[in-house]
Amino acid sequence: MGIPRSVWRNKDLIRALVVRDISQKYKGSLLGLIWSLLNPLLLISVYTFVFGIVFGRTWSSSYSSTTDFVMILFAGLLVFNVFADCFGRAPTLITSRVNYVKRVIFPLEILPFVCLGAALFQLFVGALLWLVGYLVLYGLPNASALFAPLFLLPLCLFSLGLSWLFAALGVYLRDLRQIVGILITISLFISAVFYPLSAIPGPYRRIIELIPTAAAINGVRQAVFFNGVLSLDVFAVQLSIGAATAVCGFAWFQKTRKGFADVL
Repeated sequence: MGIPRSVWRNKDLIRALVVRDISQKYKGSLLGLIWSLLNPLLLISVYTFVFGIVFGRTWSSSYSSTTDFVMILFAGLLVFNVFADCFGRAPTLITSRVNYVKRVIFPLEILPFVCLGAALFQLFVGALLWLVGYLVLYGLPNASALFAPLFLLPLCLFSLGLSWLFAALGVYLRDLRQIVGILITISLFISAVFYPLSAIPGPYRRIIELIPTAAAINGVRQAVFFNGVLSLDVFAVQLSIGAATAVCGFAWFQKTRKGFADVL
């Protein structure tokens, strides 16, 4: 069964599971969904203090204040967290749902879509907060900001592909969760979240630009802050990387899923 067909056949189930996933995340907490706002704000406060105040980091001559740094950093973190949320949960997607494997007929391949849906919800909430701050500080965004969501498509495909791959591997390699945590931390620092791509020396920059997280972050920032969009060639390369990762990850998941019940 192909990816589009699986999504279409199970669209109602995916929607219901996304709602359930979001509600369970904050079930029993005093503040509930308010944590969706507090979590990014707390992280931004820490990162701003360390990188914006302690290290005195600025972005460019046009965006040189600490406030500008906060807004640009916030935008980058919102994008990166979509990848981090999906990738971080991937190793336990199957092992935490043994009943889905053994006792019921369940389309296991949709679970990465559930994680992605929940991550995009978090992005939406954070983006609303970011937009309010932008309107107060700068006024209406540039028209190029309308292209910002487009740069999330390759990142979403890339995240889905890795989720399928590592969800399947996580059934057989239980140490994978710790490894993924390390990889997310490494990705945070090499994806140009805390600095512009222009700060990276030429030979290394060409490599970093190929990383889907870095490309998505840079594309969104260019669209919303610098009134520009990435070239069609760059976007096509990123879309190809994301699509190839999704297809390969899905194929691996479908090939290995027959052994899940035996291992679990």
